[in-house]
Amino acid sequence: MANDAPETAGATRSGFVALIGPTNAGKSTLVNRLVGAKVSIVSHKVQTTRAIVRGIAIHDNAQIVFMDTPGIFKPRRRLDRAMVTSAWGGAKDADLIMLLIDSERGLRGDAEAILEGLKDVHQPKILVLNKIDRVKREDLLALAAAANQNIAFDQTFMISAENGSGCDDLMNYLAKTLPEGPWYYPEDQISDLPMRQLAAEITREKLFLRLHQELPYSSHVETEKWEERKDGSVRIEQVIYVERDSQKKIALGKGGETIKAISSASRRELCEILEQPVHLFLFVKVRENWGDDPERFREMGLDFPR
Repeated sequence: MANDAPETAGATRSGFVALIGPTNAGKSTLVNRLVGAKVSIVSHKVQTTRAIVRGIAIHDNAQIVFMDTPGIFKPRRRLDRAMVTSAWGGAKDADLIMLLIDSERGLRGDAEAILEGLKDVHQPKILVLNKIDRVKREDLLALAAAANQNIAFDQTFMISAENGSGCDDLMNYLAKTLPEGPWYYPEDQISDLPMRQLAAEITREKLFLRLHQELPYSSHVETEKWEERKDGSVRIEQVIYVERDSQKKIALGKGGETIKAISSASRRELCEILEQPVHLFLFVKVRENWGDDPERFREMGLDFPR
C-alpha cells in the first residue's frame, strides 16, 4: 500500500524507473548519486549487481524509485541467466526505462543487443549517456543520434554519474514525467533492501575490491547472524561462500591478512551507515557448485532458472 506524502503544494507523483544497460556502464554509481546515499554496491568488476536493488529519491513533489538492475550481457552460466532475466523483468515492471550507455564504449557488443531487445518493451524510454567528461562533444552527439536511430527515445540526457554533471536535469525530467499518485514508501526510506542483505552486499563489494583479479565470480556473502546488543552495538556474523579450497585460501590470505582487511573495510562502512558500533565476524566456507543451489538464488533475490 502506498504511503501518503507530506502535504506540499501541487499533486504528488511517484513511480518506478528501471536502469538497464551493459555491465559496468555505471548504473550503481548513478543510483547512489541520484538517491544521495549508498544503496547499491560499486566495483570495477563487471556483473557486480546480481539482483534488482531499489533506491528511493525525493525530488520536488515526486518520489522516484530507481531499480538498479544487473548488467545485461550474453549469459554463460546459470547465475548469468538468472541475472539477465531479472534485469529484463525489472524493465518490464517499471513506469519508465532508462537505458544507460558508457559513452567511451558506445554501442559496441552488449549495448547493441540491448537496443534490439528494447524494441519489444513498450514503456516510455529515455537514453542516458554516461561518462561524458571522457568523450568529445561531437562523438557524444553522433552516439546519441545512432542510438535514437534504433529506438525513438522520449528524451536523451548526457551525464557523469561520477561528478554529477547533468544529473539535476535528469531528476527534473523524471519528477515531472512520472504519473500522479501517492508515494510508495515513507519519506525517509532510501532503499527497500533489508539491512542484513545490504550488510552482505557491502562485504561482497569489499571482497571484489580487494580480490578483483584473484577471485572469480564464484563467491557469495550471506549475513547469518544479527544481534543488537545492550551497549548499543551490533554483532554481525557473515559467511563468504566459495566453490573450492584454493579460493578459500585466497580469501583468507597469508596469516588471515586478506580476510582481516576485508572485514575492517566492511565494518567501517557499516558503522557509518548504521551509526552505531559494529562487531563484524567473517567466515569463509567452501560450498561446491553453490551457483547451482536454488537456496543461494533465493538469498540473492533471484529466480532459479531450470
